[in-house]
Amino acid sequence: MDRFGYLTTQKKEECAGCGACAQICPVAAITMQRDSEGFVYPVVSKEKCVDCGLCRSTCFYEKKPEASTEDKMAFGGHIKEEPAYGESTSGGAFTAIVKAWYQAGNTVIFGAKTEGLAVRHIFIENLEDLYMLRRSKYTQSEIGNSYKQVKQFLQQGKRVLFSGTPCQIAGLRKFLGKADQSDLLLVEVICEGVPSPLYMEKLNLFVQKKYKSSIESIDYRYKHKDKSENPVYKWDFEMMCLHLKNGRRLIKDRWFNPFWSIWLDHLMSRPSCYNCQFTNTERMADISLGDLWGVHIYCKDLYNKNKGASLVVCNTEKGKSVMKNAQEYMEGHELEFSEALKYQSPMRKSIAHNPKRDEFMFDLQNSNMDYSHLIKKWANKPSLKLLWQKYVWGNRQKVFLWNLLGRKS
Repeated sequence: MDRFGYLTTQKKEECAGCGACAQICPVAAITMQRDSEGFVYPVVSKEKCVDCGLCRSTCFYEKKPEASTEDKMAFGGHIKEEPAYGESTSGGAFTAIVKAWYQAGNTVIFGAKTEGLAVRHIFIENLEDLYMLRRSKYTQSEIGNSYKQVKQFLQQGKRVLFSGTPCQIAGLRKFLGKADQSDLLLVEVICEGVPSPLYMEKLNLFVQKKYKSSIESIDYRYKHKDKSENPVYKWDFEMMCLHLKNGRRLIKDRWFNPFWSIWLDHLMSRPSCYNCQFTNTERMADISLGDLWGVHIYCKDLYNKNKGASLVVCNTEKGKSVMKNAQEYMEGHELEFSEALKYQSPMRKSIAHNPKRDEFMFDLQNSNMDYSHLIKKWANKPSLKLLWQKYVWGNRQKVFLWNLLGRKS
């Protein structure tokens, strides 16, 4: 029988960097180390390894966990409360789901937290700390020992909510194996591939040189035009904000942002993302979360403020039960899953491999090519036609019209 997975084949497209193999190893013989592109892969110490085979059998490339075959329930909407709505990338559904799961008490929440340029998985036990887990990260998180911690908390009788990318969810399920998971809620983000961290590191060097300060944090999908009492929301303009340590903010929207151009051209994604194992409707998690793309077409009632809307897809009965309670904290309604799926390409297909990826990654790793030269060579500039559609007729007109309709209704 053919065997798959990076530890067997050494093919980088067969490793998502979930870290399950490193955490399952009984003698700590595996560490996750960065390669030249900035992505982490397992490295085995031959001196420590006892050749037990646990690492290979735990890899989901060897055998994926069973996916749910239950009928799905889709919901579109946003959380009612502030500041959670404004602090969330889209509609704040994650906060509503956490609050619903938290109702029974004795709960631990796992999610990704931004720390400078890095993103790390942490756990919280108090709702007051939930703000640390909000907002989209885009960079792959360092999973650390999170799977081990989840198992320990479950053994202690705690109720655990774990959020992450589909591959991280699959890694956790493989790590837990046949352990009782009745007190575990799995929440995945609908993912379109993770970019190399080298890009932001090169950008940070450019920022340090130009602005005499480094990046303190990144808001990839910044909603606010300013920090006034009545901020302007621009959810679907996909603005990015770099918060510098000297207090300065650097803001660019999608069409003038080199990051979006390069990432959406699929020039710097992890090799495994081009052949993702989870780009279908057979999901690993109880609940899938994403932006409610297409909202202005088939959910106009949720678009009127351009403040963000979430898509929630419940894949299991457990997920549906939690979402039923979460609706107490949300405004919105159920949707036809087939309709929502039209606007969620990551649930239908992998990202396309760009034949120029290797050339771009060579330039990205080249210490002699600075950030300004990199983006000049690789980032696309918006056409005049696109700018006209986006700024003169596009979103601003749509926002105005939906606001007008909202006031009349």
